[in-house]
Amino acid sequence: MRPVLVLNGPNLSRLGTREPDVYGAETLDDLAGLCRKAGAEVGLEVDFRQTDDEAELVSWLHEAADGRVPVVLNPAAFTHYSYALRDAIAQRTAPLVEVHISNPAAREEFRHTSVVAAVATGTIAGFGLRSYELALRAIADLTS
Repeated sequence: MRPVLVLNGPNLSRLGTREPDVYGAETLDDLAGLCRKAGAEVGLEVDFRQTDDEAELVSWLHEAADGRVPVVLNPAAFTHYSYALRDAIAQRTAPLVEVHISNPAAREEFRHTSVVAAVATGTIAGFGLRSYELALRAIADLTS
């Protein structure tokens, strides 16, 4: 099985309680299980992580770049303003798919801009937790 990092930014630990009308009722543990199962189905070993700390997320992206490990990334609020995250992604050495549970383009105007999209391999958004499954399938296709 090929390794893949599934990285999640701030507030995703609140899944299941944070705005369930937007993000659904499933928890972060549910999402981790879904990712591990979906990854295994396409030959990927998922290392699932979440942090509210921008510096930690940047460090994980450096780890992925150094190890040539593909990444599925939900940058959460960092999507819209973290140039540090953008610069770390620009150093990637393997595919990186940006994911979002909701569709940022259909939400508040401040969510319409992603500073990381231009340095990601691609973006999948608006399909609920299924966005992660689609991203893992894309990673599997890109790394086979």
